[in-house]
Formats: sequence, structure tokens, C-alpha cells
Amino acid sequence: MKPKITLYGTETCHKTQYYKQYLKDLRLEYKFLDVVLHQHYAEALRSLYKNRALNFPTVTIGKKKLRNPSDKDLKKWIEKLL
Repeated sequence: MKPKITLYGTETCHKTQYYKQYLKDLRLEYKFLDVVLHQHYAEALRSLYKNRALNFPTVTIGKKKLRNPSDKDLKKWIEKLL
């Protein structure tokens, strides 16, 4: 079973939009969680970080979390984990 990809962000964030398009271009299934529109998604994101900050965009692949990753890092972890 492949690890699930989740993108935490918001529709108004240009970096979030970039990652949405990046994942679509790779034809990868992912779940988008808007942390501004849904407080429970914001809490889920905060729980990933010790400082409880609302660090978005964050991409998770299984248990691996990547905050605002470069294309190179994101591609590396996608290839490694999927």
C-alpha cells in the first residue's frame, strides 16, 4: 500500500497552489486540507510541529513531513516513499 500524500495549505497561498499543480502534473493522488477554512485541519497541521505553528504549505507523504520543500526534495521523497 502506498503512503498517502497530504497537502496542508490554503487556496490563497501561491506556494500551496504551486504544490497542488506539481502533484497534479505528476498524476499523484493527494488530499488537500485548507487550514484557513477548516479549524480541525489547522489543528492537525499544528500537531505535526513541536512549536505548534501553522507552518504551511506542508506536504506529508506517509509519516514524512516536508515544509515548503524544494522541487528536488519533494521529488526525492516521492520517489523514495512511493
